[in-house]
Amino acid sequence: MKGYNKVLVKLSGEALAGEMQRGFDHTIITSVVVQLKELIEKGLQVAVVIGGGNFWRGRTSGDMDRVKADQIGMLATVMNALYVADVCRSQGIGAVVQTPFAVGNMTEIFSKDTALDHMKKGHVVFFAGGTGHPFFSTDTGAALRGCEIEADVLLFAKNIDGVYTSDPKLNHEAKRYKQLSCQELLRQNLKAIDATAAALCIEQKLPIIVFDLGATNGIVRVAMGEEIGTTIYIED
Repeated sequence: MKGYNKVLVKLSGEALAGEMQRGFDHTIITSVVVQLKELIEKGLQVAVVIGGGNFWRGRTSGDMDRVKADQIGMLATVMNALYVADVCRSQGIGAVVQTPFAVGNMTEIFSKDTALDHMKKGHVVFFAGGTGHPFFSTDTGAALRGCEIEADVLLFAKNIDGVYTSDPKLNHEAKRYKQLSCQELLRQNLKAIDATAAALCIEQKLPIIVFDLGATNGIVRVAMGEEIGTTIYIED
């Protein structure tokens, strides 16, 4: 069982909202933070990207300008990162939020060097605000930051337990992949992760694991090398 040294955890905003579907489920978030703390105590370097879907899904409505909708989504991810970072501090973990644009004195401007320095000191670094530009998802933001900090793997914690042959909510015959190449994921147009993020991971040979955030101690288990969810590897 192979563990990792440096991981970037991508959290679904919707999953953090739990059954409420909006805002924060503090019980779920505390469970996540306790797991992040365990990883830090085991000597791993940890970064986190959180989606904004528990606050904003405006870009899919078609009711407003896409650029403005995406900008609101970026701010939603900042709110999420500030909240979860504060829970980290309440659990005794150092936490820093970095954004690609200035947010007063609430965040740091993203820098690879300072991010790596924080991580080496045992702090969790939250990358919020996406890429800072519209038309890019938080999946792509996570892939970009993962490549920049030279993470060993991207851990995508979702409200589903892996990648399926088709949407299991619509097709009860859908089968879950245990392993799947990133190239095959794109060829089949499975949409488990954003195509731009997948293409970047292929280029930089960065593997991804998709797993259920609700799995007991799932973040720790995946980071320590246990095979749960779906491993998305890069073809040679």
